Amino acid sequence: MPSSEIERRKSQRELSSVLKRELNEAQLTTLQGLEQFGWELKFVRRKPFQTPIAVVFDGDRKNFAVLEVDGSLNENPGFEIRQS
Repeated sequence: MPSSEIERRKSQRELSSVLKRELNEAQLTTLQGLEQFGWELKFVRRKPFQTPIAVVFDGDRKNFAVLEVDGSLNENPGFEIRQS
């Protein structure tokens, strides 16, 4: 495996661990189950004076969902994600 690929994967793992620090126990438990099926935490949306929103994507990056504060998975969060 090329060293650039190893470095990219390492930085993704580091970013993921930083994001996971913002999740509560219920969200972490749900995320661990989702990771078994290829889902991953992509970002945490932060708006002033609102609860942070944890956004996860499936392995194919075709679908996204929100990890709610209670640990439930909301596949229809009421907003769109820009495709890059």
